[in-house]
Amino acid sequence: MFGWRDLPRLDRAILVLATLAGLLYLSGKLSGRSLLQGYPGVLLLFLVVLAGLRWLRRSRRRILWSLRNRLIVAYLLIAVVPVLLLIVMAGLSAYLLYFQYGAYAFTQDLQRKLDKVESVARAISTVLPAKPANAASSRAADTALTAIVEAARSQLPGLGVKLNEGRELLRRPDGQETDRFAGIVRRGRELFCEAVVDRRGPAAPLVVAVSVPITAEFLEDLAPELGPIHLTLMRPPRPGDPPEYVGRRFVPLGEIATRRRVLPPAAYWLDYEIRGFTNLDAIADPGEATFAARPGEASNLVVVFFTTRPSQVNRRLFASLGTFSGSASFALVAVGAVFLLIELIALRTGIRLTRSITGAVTQLYDATQHVRSGELTYRVRIQTKDQLGDLGESFNDMTNSIAALIEEQRQRQRLENELSIAREVQAQLFPQAELQLPGICVAAVWRAARMVSGDYYDFIQLGPSRLAMVIADISGKGISAALLMASIQAAARSYFLMEKEEATDTARIVRRLNRHLYLNTSADRYATFFIAVYDGATRTLRYTNAGHLPPVCIMGDKVIRLEAGGMVVGLFDDSHYDQGTLQMEPGALLVAFSDGLIEPENAYGEEFGAARLQAEVLRHRNLAPRMLADSLVAAVEEWSGAPEQSDDMTVIAARVE
Repeated sequence: MFGWRDLPRLDRAILVLATLAGLLYLSGKLSGRSLLQGYPGVLLLFLVVLAGLRWLRRSRRRILWSLRNRLIVAYLLIAVVPVLLLIVMAGLSAYLLYFQYGAYAFTQDLQRKLDKVESVARAISTVLPAKPANAASSRAADTALTAIVEAARSQLPGLGVKLNEGRELLRRPDGQETDRFAGIVRRGRELFCEAVVDRRGPAAPLVVAVSVPITAEFLEDLAPELGPIHLTLMRPPRPGDPPEYVGRRFVPLGEIATRRRVLPPAAYWLDYEIRGFTNLDAIADPGEATFAARPGEASNLVVVFFTTRPSQVNRRLFASLGTFSGSASFALVAVGAVFLLIELIALRTGIRLTRSITGAVTQLYDATQHVRSGELTYRVRIQTKDQLGDLGESFNDMTNSIAALIEEQRQRQRLENELSIAREVQAQLFPQAELQLPGICVAAVWRAARMVSGDYYDFIQLGPSRLAMVIADISGKGISAALLMASIQAAARSYFLMEKEEATDTARIVRRLNRHLYLNTSADRYATFFIAVYDGATRTLRYTNAGHLPPVCIMGDKVIRLEAGGMVVGLFDDSHYDQGTLQMEPGALLVAFSDGLIEPENAYGEEFGAARLQAEVLRHRNLAPRMLADSLVAAVEEWSGAPEQSDDMTVIAARVE
């Protein structure tokens, strides 16, 4: 179980500091002290984020070990997160678009009001004569002025006209004057749409100032697609302001708000309320002592707040389409709905694909755990006909193959155990100790190519001075050859016992052995056989060679090959065999061998051959029989250079003393 001592020191320090910061934050919350809420709260947030990042770093490997979690994270990063970002960007873009259009609609309508005020000022400056010629012309001018004012007041309630006033508004910041002005003017806590026209001329100069107060009634006519409108008047701070205004950037003066406007209910579920704002440039009245300002000073002293809905704005945006305006909005929503539907389908497809992949991987992982525990009969359930399904079938085939291979390995192991036992049994059939016979020294080397061998050699002491030497090579290899070798050994030993002690006839023994093999083996089984009986009293060697490689007898400078005998044993029932006799001299050397010593090939395909073997015998003729046999086997192995020998090797060496 994961405990406190298992945490790293840094994590323990973070938890302690987070606890202290949390306690300080709670104490400040309860006591109402903002200082104890601010800094401890920021520190607590920082520590929580730091602890979360460290936990995520430690848990990343465990969390992302599962393929399902990796695919989910990859899908979130590749598909879901970009789509969410696009949706957020689209929503934010739409919000900013409606926000900006609401501000644009308000400022445009306000600008049209200003244009009307300016046009009224120009009209008045045009109809008023410089100097009335008579009373009739003066009455006509008054009538025209009254008509213009009355007509304008129907659209501009509260319109007022002043003559030869407002010239200060024509003065620019650089000191020069212009002939006209139109803008927002603040007088005290009120706002006015005001226009000033200077009809210049040497004969009849005239300044016409027309102003319309910005009131709640005035705002009711602006931008009908907007909901309630609220104006906040502000000015920069001045010397002598109350202490609470010291340090502020703006000082509030007053508010103007509509009274009859109500935001209509949502037309559809995405028809959310949009809150916006914009700024208006207002000029402080230069003639006002309370709020004196430099001539022409302008500041963003008016902040306009408004509310609207997308349906209200769309009505004006698509007004040029007439009866098709609703269709345009519907088409836009329909395209968005189609995109959303496609994304939902893609999401569902991704989830199904993820479940399919991770489900197959989980099944394969569980199957490997079952196989690892030794349950080779466990199979993966195939649910899909795709590459994952083929992978499951391949896994099932693999487990079948593994089970078959394991069973085969068990059979092979059992066979190897049996062969090992057979090798031990066969080794017991060969002479276990060197014979100590007066007048002759014998030794043998036997190397099996496999676990058991088809070569056979034997030393049988027939009396105080008589020794029988046998070497044979059974056709084939492996168990069958080893069994036949054991049969030949048993038969050969029994036939020797049947012979008289002083009249051992090697040809008769070979004939009996031939008939024994012929009657008890199949037609394709045979063996080469060489038998020799040495009598130490007379130094006489009697032998019979039944198709075996002729042994080599070296006496002085003579090399004699012992070839007398007949064909191999076991093929024909009436084969004839002869017995050879050789008078041995002191120091004579007899070497008998199987074909495993002459048939090995080197890297160039050349056999070692009987000639090279004879040369090796002559080169090492002075060695003891045991050392001579070992040197012959070593020479053959060096010649072939192969890691494994291809045939059984047997060498018998005997020296007459």
